Amino acid sequence: MKIHWLQHVPFEGLGCIEPWLSGNSHEVTCTRLWADEKFPNIGNIDGLIVMGGPMGVYDEAQCPWLAAEKAFIKEIIAQDKPVLGICLGAQLIAEVLGSKVWKNEHKEIGFFPMIGKNAILPVQFTAFHWHGDTFGIPNGAVHLASSEATENQAFLYKDNVLALQFHLETTEESLMRLYENARDEITDGPFIQTLEKMRPFFSTLGNANRQMFNLFEMLFRENKGLEP
Repeated sequence: MKIHWLQHVPFEGLGCIEPWLSGNSHEVTCTRLWADEKFPNIGNIDGLIVMGGPMGVYDEAQCPWLAAEKAFIKEIIAQDKPVLGICLGAQLIAEVLGSKVWKNEHKEIGFFPMIGKNAILPVQFTAFHWHGDTFGIPNGAVHLASSEATENQAFLYKDNVLALQFHLETTEESLMRLYENARDEITDGPFIQTLEKMRPFFSTLGNANRQMFNLFEMLFRENKGLEP
């Protein structure tokens, strides 16, 4: 498949997804929004990945490309192509599907337990988080997961648009790159971990990556999707 992805800042990449894509013979292209690159012709791509970033969906004054990005995502969804959104990407999907995005009561940074609400995700698992916003579940979407700090952590729209507020794609390398560029966000808070408190959970990243591979394989296989 021809998979296109959207990058909002240079220090947030695909994590474990990148080698998986190349190892499974997918053709991969990218729009680096931070470098003012143009969007591709929608007819030339089969699926879309929208990654994270420190900006919010409401920051169009500071990031004017957000308006065009939302229109691009909306058209991809309208054409029934598979879409995966992670963190900011999930929030963008929620907004283009008509839901609100707002500041969460607490920032959630670090490794925290999750509760899966559908067979698509495990009943209980640990995921890496780095977000301060949250979203509503769009009409017609299936609510997939919650944490103590964030009720709406994931949803599936139809069977081919998956939004994940948390990060199953994170590797130790990508985590440390994020930390080096955004560690000023690590302040006192009930759901904010220091790097020292995160380190014991690094061993869970491999299992999270395997969950990501399974979801990705089902979402982006030809003429298939995830069953809600």
